[in-house]
Amino acid sequence: MSAVEDKLADLGLTLPGVAAPLAAYVPAVRTGAYVYTSGQLPLVDGKLPLTGKVGAEVTPDEAKDLARTSALNALAAVKSVIGDLDRIVRVVKVVGFVASAPDFTGQPGVINGASELLGAALGDKGIHARSAVGVAVLPLDAPIEVEIQVEVAD
Repeated sequence: MSAVEDKLADLGLTLPGVAAPLAAYVPAVRTGAYVYTSGQLPLVDGKLPLTGKVGAEVTPDEAKDLARTSALNALAAVKSVIGDLDRIVRVVKVVGFVASAPDFTGQPGVINGASELLGAALGDKGIHARSAVGVAVLPLDAPIEVEIQVEVAD
């Protein structure tokens, strides 16, 4: 197990298997020194724990937990391409999508769930640029979707 997975275990988390794609794409792709993940939903054992809009059916705290799960799924996608999460040089960018009720404006706080997980698992290597975007709807009526871009060492 990698040092990153050891840190996840210290947090009470286990890296899941890679979530199966919902359409015609792969979970992650490497080009040069970078791995780009597809958008990762907060699937747990292939199912969404919650559905709906943040600020309506889903609370901001619940959504923050879902963002953390999405980031964990993104790390699993990265591992599927590079084999060892200790090869991550740094997380370059996180993009988080929040299916939001019309008056919900707390997207940055929700996506902190992903950012905080990456920081806890990777330390300084987990510090990244980020976008947190409110959207009308996500696949399967998921409240959250997260994608990451990481630089990796050979």
